[in-house]
Formats: sequence, structure tokens, C-alpha cells
Amino acid sequence: MRVRAALLALCTGVAGAPPPALAGDSLYVVEQVVVSLNSQPDGGGERVAALKSGDRVELIERSGEEVHVHLPDGKEGWVRAIYVSGDEPMRPRLQQSEAEVARLKAEVSRLEAQASATASMGHAETAASAPEEPAAPAATLFGAQAESAPRRLWVWVSLTAIAALGLGFALGWRTLDRSIRRKYGGLKIY
Repeated sequence: MRVRAALLALCTGVAGAPPPALAGDSLYVVEQVVVSLNSQPDGGGERVAALKSGDRVELIERSGEEVHVHLPDGKEGWVRAIYVSGDEPMRPRLQQSEAEVARLKAEVSRLEAQASATASMGHAETAASAPEEPAAPAATLFGAQAESAPRRLWVWVSLTAIAALGLGFALGWRTLDRSIRRKYGGLKIY
């Protein structure tokens, strides 16, 4: 069991690990586990409680690979240090982020509706005060030109990139050929 914990510590990068938590800090049970909280260190004593992923505990002390923790309901016990982390688990943070995204989307929808209502009121007032101009054919003509210009640009960019890659390949092949011939006294060894 200690070997597995040591390997886990090496794999997770002990050098890049965050500084150890201090007494009184909040710790969280890591993702996807249910662990036993025991009355004595090293799994000894009776089982006090079962901790699930995301449960918040308060650090009392750290002793080697074990931490002494205090639960919100007043119970205390020992659990292996690899099962707790100072970072809140991803699932609750993800749920909070999703709720925030939903709230922001609703706000954007409300603001877009408000902006379109304001724009339609402003457009109706402008249309009543200014005479309508026949600009539709010109807009269509310029719109067609604007759409074809980026397409032509991408064609030229693509052709230039292909030509550059081909030239680079040819120069690399020539350089490699000269290097091999120089190394082996003029013989082609490939």
C-alpha cells in the first residue's frame, strides 16, 4: 500500500505539487472515491464515517501519509492524505460554471430582444422621416464582389503555401543528398 502511494506521488510530480495544507484549511475528498474515516491513523481503530467525493473536511493535523480531519457534523478521524485535496472537485465547479453560462445566455437573449426592439423603433422613425432610396441593386453588386474577394485571396494563399512546401521539400532533399554524398565519398547510399 505504501509503495502504491509512493508511486502515485512520483507520477503526480511531487516537485510540482502545491504546498501542503495548514491546520484549519478546508480540504475536499478527491474525485470518484468513497473512503473510510477511521478513529486511528493507518486505518486502525473503528470506522467513524464514510467520505464521498466532494465532501468538505477541515484539516486538524498532518502525520506522514495520514491527515486528521474534522467533519462539519462534528466527527473527527484520520484519512489517507492522497484522498484529500485543497482544490474543490471539478464536478461542483462545473455545475457552477454551467449555471453561470445559462444565466449569461438568458441575459444575452434578453439584451438582444431589447436591442432589436429599440432598433425597430428607431428604424420606423427613420423610415418615416427620410425618403427611401433605390440602393438595393448597388448593395447586391458590392456584396457579390465582397464575397468573391476573400475566396480569391484564399486560393492564392493556398497555392502559395503548396508551392512553398514543394520548394522546401526539394531543397531539403537536395541538402540531404549532398550531405550523404559528401559523407560517403560521392556514393548514393539510400
